[in-house]
Amino acid sequence: MHNRVVLTACIAEAEPLRCTPAGLPAIALRIAHTSQQTEVGQPREVKAAMKAVAFGAMAERLARQDIGSLWTFSGFLASPRNGKNAVLHVQDIQQT
Repeated sequence: MHNRVVLTACIAEAEPLRCTPAGLPAIALRIAHTSQQTEVGQPREVKAAMKAVAFGAMAERLARQDIGSLWTFSGFLASPRNGKNAVLHVQDIQQT
């Protein structure tokens, strides 16, 4: 089974870098995507915003990035224990 997401988005919000109970650096973000896609042969303006998290060195790297900066995020989706909506777990970023 596959669970791989690649999304170009900007960092809309970022919480301060924190540590998990196990001592891993962690960061929670909100990322925002805007593009034009083709659906049923017609152009469509697409906007999407979602929560994202990162741990370890990736969290430290994301904590140094500017709000509004544009990246290609790669990772996987998972639902938090107490949540309804999937969250992107960021494993890699590339500057766009």
